[in-house]
Amino acid sequence: MDDERGDPTVGELSEGRILRRILERLGESNALVGPGDDAAVIAAADGRVVATVDTLVHGPDFRLAWSSAYDLGYKAAAVNLADIAAMGATPTALLVALAMPDETRLSFVTGIADGLRAACRDLAPGCRVEGGDLTVSDTLTIAVTALGALAGRAPVLRSGAQVGDVVAVAGELGRAARGLRTLFTRFTDAAGAPIAVDERVLESTELTDLAAQLRPSPPVWLGPDAADAGATAMMDVSDGLVLDATRLASASGVTLSLESALLGADPASALSGGEDHALLATFPARRPLPHGFVRVGVVQPRGADAVMVDGRPYEGRGGWDPYLDWDARTG
Repeated sequence: MDDERGDPTVGELSEGRILRRILERLGESNALVGPGDDAAVIAAADGRVVATVDTLVHGPDFRLAWSSAYDLGYKAAAVNLADIAAMGATPTALLVALAMPDETRLSFVTGIADGLRAACRDLAPGCRVEGGDLTVSDTLTIAVTALGALAGRAPVLRSGAQVGDVVAVAGELGRAARGLRTLFTRFTDAAGAPIAVDERVLESTELTDLAAQLRPSPPVWLGPDAADAGATAMMDVSDGLVLDATRLASASGVTLSLESALLGADPASALSGGEDHALLATFPARRPLPHGFVRVGVVQPRGADAVMVDGRPYEGRGGWDPYLDWDARTG
């Protein structure tokens, strides 16, 4: 049928045929038992497995007018790989579930697979897609479970920050938020509905911001480095620096005091923008920061506010909450 129809829809194919085309794109398995059985068998060298899951849903999380299949696969992998890294672990495997409308083209599905494979290659060499599920849905949904190995390390939790620690960040802050603003201000029609991106009308900095939003590249490899360097607490910055710093500070029972002058040329976007997938960590002040991390503040005793910016409480929520912000992004 593939040869006869060129690019059939998933509704015209069996699950087995779709799966075979996906597996062709993903490369060889690293698992003890890979795709093909009811479940994969993944080696856990020290008896512990770090696990996380994230879901991308068409509408609140991405728009097909803006994101290619490759971008979606890459982003779905990247956001989960960052969570594994934030525990001080190395990603080892992904499990991917796709829920797709019947009219989804097979080439779109294989494009997602290509993006998943590329993200693993670029961000976490040795990690592979080792299983998953396919089903039908009116709304395109990509759910990824990521697994990781600690290799003898203790996991780095949100709750370990100590008074006097240095607050540091690895990765870009604010670019993804600026990219999202570009999409909503430059690539919507009169009714606010998304339209295709025309990269020819964008400047190089706008293209970089757009890539940070549509195809993030978090510093996954620095998570284990931070753990080895003595990080006392760490987390992925997915919902905005202030909001995620508040979560880390609350878990640790401290206040994080941030300095806007250390946040680059656009501190407002760095503080309140979401989807950066940078790593926020705290380190003992007596130790040098590991390569790739930059100081942005200090840990203080818990006060009235979990996060302070330039010595003052931050005004506003400072990040993305899907339950509070979704209405503002519909269109």
